[in-house]
Amino acid sequence: MGAAAPRGGRLTAFVRVSIALQTVAIFFQAVTSGIAMSAPYGEMLHSAGARGMYAASMLYVLAAVLAWRPGGGSARPILYSTGFLLLASLQVVLGIAHVMGVHLPLGVLMFGLSLLDLGRVAFGRRVR
Repeated sequence: MGAAAPRGGRLTAFVRVSIALQTVAIFFQAVTSGIAMSAPYGEMLHSAGARGMYAASMLYVLAAVLAWRPGGGSARPILYSTGFLLLASLQVVLGIAHVMGVHLPLGVLMFGLSLLDLGRVAFGRRVR
């Protein structure tokens, strides 16, 4: 009886942490994007950050699945996290192809969506 509630709480916390990590990683990408345009080492930082942001998106998918199935939570975060992973994949492709006219606005959109998702999870109503 007591083991179910803490497990669900830990999984919910794991989802929150993974969304926060993703949001920070996307913000890091915005910062390093500006550095990449003005400094020779910026491209290296942006490339390393891209790997971190992609890993954070995959972690969010994992957290959402774990919170849903074993934790008994909603399946909706799986849709959000999968959407972010698809957007991150598109970002990688566009960045490698140097299609900056789409890559930059998509990055801004991803940051805004990640902030909204973080706010939804961190400050949203708790429904039993």
